[in-house]
Amino acid sequence: MKRGFIGLLALPFVATSLAFAAHHEGKVEYPTEYRDWTHVKTLTLLENHPFAETFGGIHHVYANDIALEALKNGSPYPDGAVLVFDLFEVALDAEGGTSGEGARIRKDVMQKNAELWAETGGWGYETFFGADNERIITDPIGSCHACHLGAEETDFVFSQYRK
Repeated sequence: MKRGFIGLLALPFVATSLAFAAHHEGKVEYPTEYRDWTHVKTLTLLENHPFAETFGGIHHVYANDIALEALKNGSPYPDGAVLVFDLFEVALDAEGGTSGEGARIRKDVMQKNAELWAETGGWGYETFFGADNERIITDPIGSCHACHLGAEETDFVFSQYRK
């Protein structure tokens, strides 16, 4: 399946629970310990979905403590909220009876900072690809935020907290 890298499905900065690889001025930081955050949801987007070419696969969404609090309360996300969308290929067994995670496709990250990213409702977007976490987003407004406009009522985040 051919895949484009146009953005982030909505789809976590607490000093004690977050380590970022390096600070990149004005760019979304790579959250090195996001797998220790709260796993918010899993979704499998199958081949017949309209966004399958770009987002097909198994999605895991993680939220840092700040984002989790906003998710639970349904309130706007404050600065420091970070969400990670970890996307994997779907791997089927030989008989097709079970499926699981295949290879990682990419990690998409949304980081809230109203001062840095005022033109996108305070959200910075990035996609990290490959073992070296190469940055591949060149137009976060056109590639990412344009799609997230559809979730303006939930502060541009697609994922919701399931109680």
